[in-house]
Amino acid sequence: MSFPTFANPASSLGSAAGDLLPAPLEKEIRKIYERSPIYGQRFPLHHEPLKWACYREIPALDKKTIIERGHQAFFADYSVIERGLQTSHYEYEATSGTTQGPMTVIMEQGWWNVQTERAYLASPILRQFVGRPYRKCVLAPVGCSSNLCPYEDHPFPHRYFDGTVYLNLSSDPFAFPEAEWDRIVLELQATQPEVIEGEPVYLSLLARAASKRGVKVPSVRAVILTYGKASRQHGDRIREVFPAAQVDLYGSTEAGYLFVGEAFKDDSQVIDANAFIELAPWRAGLKDVFQIYVTTRGREAMPLLRYHTGDVVQRFPTGFRLLGREGGLHFRADGSVVSPTDIDAALPADFRCWHYSLIQTGPTRWDFHYVADEGAEHARLEAGVAGVLGDGHRVNAFRRKFIAPAASGKFALLKPLAR
Repeated sequence: MSFPTFANPASSLGSAAGDLLPAPLEKEIRKIYERSPIYGQRFPLHHEPLKWACYREIPALDKKTIIERGHQAFFADYSVIERGLQTSHYEYEATSGTTQGPMTVIMEQGWWNVQTERAYLASPILRQFVGRPYRKCVLAPVGCSSNLCPYEDHPFPHRYFDGTVYLNLSSDPFAFPEAEWDRIVLELQATQPEVIEGEPVYLSLLARAASKRGVKVPSVRAVILTYGKASRQHGDRIREVFPAAQVDLYGSTEAGYLFVGEAFKDDSQVIDANAFIELAPWRAGLKDVFQIYVTTRGREAMPLLRYHTGDVVQRFPTGFRLLGREGGLHFRADGSVVSPTDIDAALPADFRCWHYSLIQTGPTRWDFHYVADEGAEHARLEAGVAGVLGDGHRVNAFRRKFIAPAASGKFALLKPLAR
C-alpha cells in the first residue's frame, strides 16, 4: 500500500512503524478533533493508533462545506466565541476567495501575526526583518477587509499600524484615478518602507505610477508578491522601479501562509511550522503535479484538516511552483497542462505590459487583453500564445486601458472556459 506524499521535510513528519501515522501528524489530527466538533460529526475516530488507511478515510474539507455548514460548526459553544470577539480574544475575517461565496474565518488573537513571522523565518530573504522594527507598505485587493487589512477612509497617519501602512482606501475602485495614485505614491515616499507587499497587478500599477512621477524609493529591500498569481511581466515591471529581491508568498485567509520562495525561481518550500501539506497526484500523465490538502498546525480556532484549497503545485528539484487554481489551468488535447508560467514564456522577448489576462471565449478562441503604455506587434504576440496553447487554438490580442478584477478584488491571468 502506498502512503500519501507530503511537501513537508521528512524530518518534520518523522517515521512510524508499518502503516501507522507518524506521531506529529497523528497528534495534530487528534488536537483538531478535540477543538472542532465538525470533524467528529463527519467521521468519528477510534482510540487506537491511526493507520494511513484511516487517514485516507477522513473526508477532505473544502470551502463549499465550510460555507454550507457555517463557521459556527467548528465550535461546540459559539457563545464563547461571541464573547471572545467582544474582548478581542478572537478576531474574524470575511473572505470571498475567487470561486465561492463569502466565508467567515475565526482566528485567535495574534494568530495571523505568528503565521507571518513563521513565513518570514522560512524565507532567506525575509528572515532579516524578524525580531526588529521595520516599515512596510501594503497594497491589497480592494475586496480585503477586517483586521487583516485595517484600512478605512482615514488620513494617512491613522492607517499606520505597527510599522505597516495600508495604502488602500476601502472605497477605492480598482481603476484608481490619478489623484489617488498621487496620494498613494506620496504616502510611499513618506513611509520609506523596507518591504512592499501586495497583489502583483496592484504592485505593477504602483510601479507605473511611481515611474510616471519620477519617484524612487531606495529604502525598499524586499517585495512580497501575494494575494494572487504573479506573472514575470509583473515582476519585471516592479523590479525596474523597485530593484529589490522578490518573494512569492502563498496562502489564504482560512489556511494561513503555506509556501514561500524567491519569485520565479521554482524554489518555494512549505512553511513547515504552519501546516502539514499533503500532495495528491492530479490527472494521470502529469508528472510531479499535485493538488494540495492542508492540515493546519497549532491552531485553536477553526483548525483545518485535509483542507482542499483548490490550488495546484508542481514539484521541481529546487522546490515547488504554484501553478494556480484548478479552474485557472488549460489542458491540451493530449492532457498536458498550460499554466500562466507557460504563457509568460511564450510572450515575445521584447513584449512589455503592466498586466494581462488570457480569456477563452470559445472552444478554440482566446482573447489576450493587456495593459501597456505602447501597443505590441499583435501578429507575433498572438502566434506565440497560440503556439503554447496548441491544438489549433486562435488568439486575438487587445490593448486595454485597464483590466477589471473579479468581485473578490483578485485577478486571473488565465481564464479557460468552465469545465
